[in-house]
This record gives sequence, C-alpha cells and structure tokens, in this order.
Amino acid sequence: MHWQTHTVFNQPLPLNNSNLFLSDCALREAVAREGAGWDIDLLASIGQQLGTAESLELGRLANANPPELLRFDPSGERVDDVRFHPAWHLLMQGLCANRVHNLAWKEAARDGSFVARAARFVLHAQVEAGTLCPITMTFAATPLLLTHLPAAFADWRAPLQSDRYDTHLAPGGQKRGLLIGMGMTEKQGGSDVLSNTTRAEKQSDGTYRLLGHKWFFSVPQSDAHLVLAQAKGGLSCFFLPRFLPDGQRNAVRLERLKDKLGNRSNASSEVEFFDATGWLIGEEGEGVRQILKMGGLTRFDCALGSHGLMRRALSVALYHAHQRQAFGKNLVDQPLMRQVLSRMALQLEGQTAFLFRLARAWDRSTAAEEALWARLFTPAAKFALCKAGIPFVAEAMEVLGGIGYCEDNELPRLYREMPVNSIWEGSGNIMCLDVLRVLAKQPGVQELLSMMCSEVKGQDRHFDRAWRQLQQRLRKPLETEGREITRQIYLLGCGAQMLKQASPPVAQAWCRMMLDTRGGSLISPQVQEDVLIRATGGAG
Repeated sequence: MHWQTHTVFNQPLPLNNSNLFLSDCALREAVAREGAGWDIDLLASIGQQLGTAESLELGRLANANPPELLRFDPSGERVDDVRFHPAWHLLMQGLCANRVHNLAWKEAARDGSFVARAARFVLHAQVEAGTLCPITMTFAATPLLLTHLPAAFADWRAPLQSDRYDTHLAPGGQKRGLLIGMGMTEKQGGSDVLSNTTRAEKQSDGTYRLLGHKWFFSVPQSDAHLVLAQAKGGLSCFFLPRFLPDGQRNAVRLERLKDKLGNRSNASSEVEFFDATGWLIGEEGEGVRQILKMGGLTRFDCALGSHGLMRRALSVALYHAHQRQAFGKNLVDQPLMRQVLSRMALQLEGQTAFLFRLARAWDRSTAAEEALWARLFTPAAKFALCKAGIPFVAEAMEVLGGIGYCEDNELPRLYREMPVNSIWEGSGNIMCLDVLRVLAKQPGVQELLSMMCSEVKGQDRHFDRAWRQLQQRLRKPLETEGREITRQIYLLGCGAQMLKQASPPVAQAWCRMMLDTRGGSLISPQVQEDVLIRATGGAG
C-alpha cells in the first residue's frame, strides 16, 4: 500500500556553515575604518568558526539545558555551586580564547583594540548571548581590579589577565583563568542602589563583614563579585571572593536561580550574605562612582549584544527569503517583502557605522573629546538600540511565517533574549536620565553635538530638520521629554556617521527612513539592491 501523503518541497534550508564576519560588509568596513584593520584576518577566521552548524548547535544546547543550582554535595556539605551543560563550557572556552574579556586591556597600546574586541563581541552574540554576561562583567571589572586588587589577592593578577577558561572550584590564585561577577540590586531598590540595606562593618584586620542580600547576583559561579553595601561612610564597593585567602568558602549563600524569560543559558541568582568577608574598593562612600567606572563598559556591551542578535535575525530572514517561493517568485523578489528586508538591512547599516564609531571613542577615551563622545552616546545607544531590537526580531519572524515562531527555529530564542539588554545595567528611563545628566553637567557636550552635526550640515534636509528640533529641546531639557531627547541624540549620531561614511543614496535613504517624522518613505530599487547585497557580504 502507498502511504505517502505529500512531498516536502519549497522548505528553505537552515542558515549554517556561513562566515559571520565576511558576510557582513558593513561590519568589515567599520572595523577597517575605525582602526582595527590589523584584526581582519583573525576576525574572518573567528567568523568562519562561529558560523558552523556545530557552533550554532552549542548555542541551542546551552539554552535548552539551563544551569542547575547545587546547594549541597553528596555528603551533605554546603557547596553553593552551579552545574552547566557541557555546551556552556565550550562556548566560554571560545570566548576566552578569542580574548573577548581582555583584548582591549592586553592590547591597550595598539590602536583599534577596543574596536577589534567589539567586533568579536558582535560575532559571538550571533551564536549565543548568555555566555556574554560573565565576559562583559569580567571585562568591565578588570581595569578596576588591577588598580584596587587587595594585597591578599596579588596572585590573582596573572589569571585575571589570562586567555584561559578554568571551571575548577578553587581559590583564584590557583586557577588559570578567572571570572568576575557583580551584585548591585536589592529587592526594595532595583536601580535605586542608594536604598540598599546590606550592611558592611569594618573589622580590626581591615576587612569588612557583610550582612544582607542581593536580588540579582549575576553569574554566581564567578571567582569574585563586586558588590555594593552600606558602610559607615556611605554606599561603598566591595570585593567578595568566592574563596578566602585561607582557602575557606566565603559566607555567600545561593538561595535560588532566577527563572528568566530569556538568557536561559546564563545563571542569575539570589543570594544572602551571612557575615561574608569583603575588601573595600577605593574609599567608603565611593560605591556609585566605582560602579559607574564599569557601567559605561557594560552598557556599551548591551548595545553590541542587541546589535549582534539583530544581525543574526536579519541573516536568518534573508537566507529564508532567498530560498522560499510564494506566488510565483522568491520571497526576496516580492516588492513588499523586498521593502521590508531592505529597511531592516538599512537600519543595521546605520547601527554598525555608529557603534564602531562609538567603539573608537572608547578606544581613544584618554582624549577629552572622545571620552565625552563615549559618555554621551553610550547610554543613548543602550536605550534606543536595545529597544529597537525587540520589534526587529519580531519582523524577522514574520518573514519566515509560522516556522519562525516554532522552537525548531532559532528566532524564538533571539526574541526572548532581546529584552534583557534593555533592562540589565539600567532600564530605559535610567539611560534617559543619564543622558540628561550628561547634558546638564558635562561641559562641552552641546558643542560636541553641534560640531558633529555641522560636519554633515546641508547633506540631507531630514537630518538638518532633526538637528534643529533637538536644539530647540536642548534649550531647556525637560525630564518628561527625556526619552525623545535621548532617541534624537542617538539617531543623529547614526545619521552623522551614515552621511560621512555611506554612499549618498544609501545615507539619504537612511535619513528619510529614520528621521522623516511623516513616515512611510519608500526605499528606491537601487538602494534596495545595494543594501541587500551588502547585507549578504557583497560590496554593493
């Protein structure tokens, strides 16, 4: 008997075994333009390895098998450990081997090291985002610790700067590589860290005893955490190692792991401190100032991570649209679908140009103007770009239709992952308030904006109009307009880079799409062709 009911056809193959770097023309150009051309060959190698089916499967496995809290060992001893799927460890090994946690510090004397590191971060984000959390925190904490590392932990300097990933449960000085986590927020406060109730009392030997809790204690398996607690002199920053110098476990109890919407591969925990031992970083009362030294770095990584997820979503959608036929044509050749895909590709063109200009500002932040550029545009990027990622991935799902909504596809994981970058390290309103703070307190910031916009004045009427509108708002910035001010600053930053770096038709198309308040602007066939070719690795 013949039981076959149908033949399977017109079903696109999944996107794997592609080179994540060479297939992204905008990224290649930005890396070379912003000073990291010396890293292009290695980035191409990393992009090839990360784009394999095997690497993508590791990302799936790490999220399908989330970490498990182990409070006790088989003999009943308290261990407060976390067990991960082997895929997590393989991904972490790759991140450390590719020096995403330390490249900018170990190659600080080399122009473009921050840019090269940003490119590696974006590539890894396209495979698996949860593993980037410990990498980001370690990256941000390293310069602070190298300056303020307590004397009792002098033997941490070498493993802190190592390219090795070491999972052994042992004191930091005995390991080949270290991870650093952070613990800032508490149940009653969230972003309002000044309301923290965890207390720190100074001991006769100069250490502190901490009693309290943390509502979000990121990456609890880290070798040490930087935490905020109330000392006699005010809110202060403390170094809490997992193991004390005598080899004993610190009194940090893991209460539970968070059951999160996304970011499933990564462990986020709740903890309590039962007279945990900590070492003061800096001076008492300087906690917020010390944390802000790291905050800009972690916030920039949030924007980079969202951009990487968006890039992967577009790649999946484009690959599908080039294979899938509907109503007699490939999807990519259907006029309305071509508009949708072109707009997505054009949006990423602007993001790429802007983010890597921002990476160059971080790279050269010893110069006052570049430091100010980074200080203003980092919170603006985190606010606007991270929020834009959520509908962007949803649009990519629609390109695939029903199969894009099913867990067999990678897009649902990308969609669940998106909101964390908008929330972590300060949600949207916090970023906008930070931008307003920069505008009010940083000398020269409005002059910086004026200089940036004057460099491209007259090239596009939509850009010029948006700049005039922002100038009106900046005469008397209102907190209630903080979101619109922040969004406009971000868009002008992107637009200025597009007008300087992209071809005039592409730059003007971006300005019409992103800055024309009337909406509804269409992308011409020639620009469609250009941006879609570039989005798949061609020169356009």
